Amino acid sequence: MQLRRAAAASAVVLCLSLFLLPSTSDAHNITRILAKFPEFSTFNHYLTVTQLAPEINRRETITVCAVDNAGMADLLSKHLTLGALRNVLSLHVLLDYFDAKKLHEITDGTALAATMFQATGSAPGSSGFVNITDLKGGKVGFSPEDNGGVVSATFVKTVQAIPYNISVIQISTILPSPEAEAPAPGPSQMNLTALMSAHGCKVFAETLLANPAEQTFEDNIESGLTIFCPGDDAMKGFMPKYKNLSAAGKQSLLEYHGIPIYQSLSSLRSSNGLTNTLATDGANKYDFTVQNDGTDVTIKTKIVTAKITNTLVDKQPLAIYELNKVLLPMELFSALAPTPSPAPAPAPTPEADAKSPKPSTKHKSPPAPAAPSDSPADAPNGDVADQTADGNGAFRFNGGRFGAVILSLWFVFLHL
Repeated sequence: MQLRRAAAASAVVLCLSLFLLPSTSDAHNITRILAKFPEFSTFNHYLTVTQLAPEINRRETITVCAVDNAGMADLLSKHLTLGALRNVLSLHVLLDYFDAKKLHEITDGTALAATMFQATGSAPGSSGFVNITDLKGGKVGFSPEDNGGVVSATFVKTVQAIPYNISVIQISTILPSPEAEAPAPGPSQMNLTALMSAHGCKVFAETLLANPAEQTFEDNIESGLTIFCPGDDAMKGFMPKYKNLSAAGKQSLLEYHGIPIYQSLSSLRSSNGLTNTLATDGANKYDFTVQNDGTDVTIKTKIVTAKITNTLVDKQPLAIYELNKVLLPMELFSALAPTPSPAPAPAPTPEADAKSPKPSTKHKSPPAPAAPSDSPADAPNGDVADQTADGNGAFRFNGGRFGAVILSLWFVFLHL
């Protein structure tokens, strides 16, 4: 009997131990992985600037070939456009899992890996593929498919690996690719206002054209720009309020509808949180919150919530989206902010009723106001690229495991 009880107690301890063990999420965050290694800070920075980080985080089986700061300095000395820089870095993201063990066990000594550059559709021919070759002396070589068989870089070390999810390795130098480095045809010569006018945002475009904010938009195209232009109906209804703003207020209002980075629609869906705008200036935050509502993307200020209804342009480095409402910043329209409604007074307890049969009209305390639903405390915060869940040891509740523990405990005590 004592042996049975001892066995039962051991089973209980084992079940509880299994329950308390954290389960590892499959998600990963390349920004956080590389942040632990200062020698890759430049590479990490440009993954964020080019918006590659969110795309890497969405992939489930991937290998990132990181280059140290010295290697990145050589790349940056070429003064490539942001679009070309994105293409070069995307050539270093393999769409398959390669850790050190797999690299040294390549079948027939060579493998051809597709890259994120190939997946964009911008890579001509086979320029978006990378050859991986197992060399003599334990070395592994990397070279673009169109490099004539010349080994361009070699495997240095494993940085971090989450088996069959993401492998981050270091290679000796940047992979050369004239196709990736070629200046991508950018929209710098486009007439932004004409483009918006032709796609349902004529009133906003004409208003922007008559304001110094138009130059602010133009100056940010090459480095990356996302514009949220209200549709004509929304702008027409807003124009009386716009005309009452000061000159500085009008410029800030228009600049509030742009952010100084390129954000694809898929990035907006996955990178929810507070976002600075072209109008952000020190203490004048002029920020808003990007939220994912199912397949819809909404832009929420402290005053209004607008929804993206149409995509006018979505091509690196420019994105233009149409909104169903004008974005109203708190800095200009605080008078329109919703006032918090008072919380209902708590119902008296039976004991209080017994002691005070008659309601008292003296010394009533005002009810505590409820926090506004769109207060900063309710808004997501943190960097865009860091909104993605970090899967390196993240703890989460596992319902299946919990159920198994309960059934196990029931079975054990049934046999006591």
